[in-house]
Amino acid sequence: MPLLSLHDIHRVIVGSANPVKIAAVRAVLTSVLPKVEVRGVAVPSGVPDQPFGDEETQQGARQRAQAALVAAADASLGVGLEGGVVALPGGRLRTCAWAVVVDREGREGVGGSLSMPLPDQVAARIRQGEELGHAMDAVAHTTGTKTGRGAVGILTAGLVDRQRAYEPMVAYALAPWLAPELFLPTP
Repeated sequence: MPLLSLHDIHRVIVGSANPVKIAAVRAVLTSVLPKVEVRGVAVPSGVPDQPFGDEETQQGARQRAQAALVAAADASLGVGLEGGVVALPGGRLRTCAWAVVVDREGREGVGGSLSMPLPDQVAARIRQGEELGHAMDAVAHTTGTKTGRGAVGILTAGLVDRQRAYEPMVAYALAPWLAPELFLPTP
């Protein structure tokens, strides 16, 4: 079976109903495929609500992408986005986020980004079992961090919001479809 070409992609499904994640995927894909349809579907990540470590966060993104593709028989690509935290030496935490793109032929692309230190008071709440978005809501005295500007938007005073932080990692994960000749198996 021939590999899926970028120009054969008409529908893409995001493994989330979060409008920020859908908007990030739509922004990237419509820049190269202006007529592509991008929609979201709520699917489980298969990892804890607050993933710890890059590996667990990547697994959540991968499982979202795969589940989304199963849920939408008319989509060519499934995209999963997952945010997590990583423990640093000395007990501090940093953010992490991963995008995984899969197609029906089994091809996969992975992209990561969004690594920044978290304030100690946020890290303490996460260690007590809160998700990052809820911890940021409490510490920053706001609401809707997860579906709005994100922790990155709060911590950078709006210089970078969650959607803009997700867009590069979506582009990175699309590399096997954007430069397919470079991802061919070596003989």
